[in-house]
Amino acid sequence: MKKKTLIAEELDAAGIKVQYDEHVKRILSNRQVLARILQGAAAEYAAFDAEEIAEWIEPGIEVARVPLKPGGMKENGLLITGDNTESKIPGEGRITFDIRFCAMLPGYKKAAEVKLLLNVEAQKKFYQKYRIVTRGIFYGARMLSEQLDREFTDSDYNSLKKVYSIWICMNAPKHIGNAMSEYRIAKWDLVGRIPERKVSYDKLSVVIICLNEKAPAGNSGKLHGFLNTLLSPVIAPAEKERILAENYGLAMEQELGKELKQMCNLSEAIEEKGIKKGRKQGFSMGKAQGISQGKTQGIRLAKRVMRLAGEGRSETEIASDCAVTVQEVHDILTD
Repeated sequence: MKKKTLIAEELDAAGIKVQYDEHVKRILSNRQVLARILQGAAAEYAAFDAEEIAEWIEPGIEVARVPLKPGGMKENGLLITGDNTESKIPGEGRITFDIRFCAMLPGYKKAAEVKLLLNVEAQKKFYQKYRIVTRGIFYGARMLSEQLDREFTDSDYNSLKKVYSIWICMNAPKHIGNAMSEYRIAKWDLVGRIPERKVSYDKLSVVIICLNEKAPAGNSGKLHGFLNTLLSPVIAPAEKERILAENYGLAMEQELGKELKQMCNLSEAIEEKGIKKGRKQGFSMGKAQGISQGKTQGIRLAKRVMRLAGEGRSETEIASDCAVTVQEVHDILTD
């Protein structure tokens, strides 16, 4: 038995409003989507498959202070909560990132020492009252400065992590079309030569990706083709899902887990569980109607627990939502 992945559900929900702020942020924050953006926009990931990259994205993605669905179980399509997107430093003001997350660099053993801190922003138009690259530099600089006492302490500046500020600009003007530029810290020897490893100064990159599905160049480039399809307001959701699955390898369906299969086939086991719970409540209340009432409540509880488990929620989260103990949740899921 299969169900749609979360990215497929998001595309269905967005429809022609895919470029609206609340939809585009959730779509871009999907792990499958972020992996393909990193593959096409960050040189460190260019040689790796999107499926591999998805595994290196830390389990912490936050969208403009709005928590996403809890997930886990190494499902690359799930959306999960993480670091706060709000950055507030005394004397430096407050900014809110659209999407912020961390990712590890491949090929290293000490992951904590090679972490990339990434910010992905979506813009509906290219020309603003400010230059996007200037804003991107400011955002990147903030991600660097706030690492003090988070990623390193005192004067241990060698532990400073590289940051990426990636900007996706939809509906770019025709004279720009589909384009991508990177602005980064580089080194020029003006007099003589100062020996220095690139890793010591390669700490900030701003990448601007311009999209225009009507441009003469069309969907040129793998990343541009992918994003133009993903964020198109004119392609029907079903057709969009087909293209993304066939041409770009996005998973649009997934096998139902054990809990979901149980949820879809609730039968005597749940009813019996409800009856037992009802009898227990009835005896404690000392009322005849307690059995009937408790049975109904028990069945309702069991169904809710199994539905939440099917969504990937942990036993602790389910217990909190249902106002029961973790042990009760565990008993329902394991019986």
